[in-house]
Amino acid sequence: MLVALTIAVTVAALALAAWCGFAAYRDQPTKDWHFIGMAVVSVLALVQLVVGIVQVARGEEPHDGSVIFFAYLAGALLSVPVAGFMSLTERTRWGSVVVAAGGVVLAVLEVRLFAIWGG
Repeated sequence: MLVALTIAVTVAALALAAWCGFAAYRDQPTKDWHFIGMAVVSVLALVQLVVGIVQVARGEEPHDGSVIFFAYLAGALLSVPVAGFMSLTERTRWGSVVVAAGGVVLAVLEVRLFAIWGG
């Protein structure tokens, strides 16, 4: 895995979590700008998935096995979009809390992905 890409996804996810957490603190639901931020984080996670697939296809192997590696990559890809969808159904401050939690979950998944790859 590319360390720089993992760091970029982690930082972007934590920035999104802080931004949405601040919106929840101010008693605001998720707004259009938050969804643009979620899209950016989701695109970074998608790029990471593609890079992971390419590296495994070239013969590089994750330290803990390919199955768990791809399971974590799929979870990382889906965590923020699922949180965003849930925030659409809850148009209160709790929608912002859900997206903030999704960003934290993605950051934790990134740390675990780095460990699975052998970092």
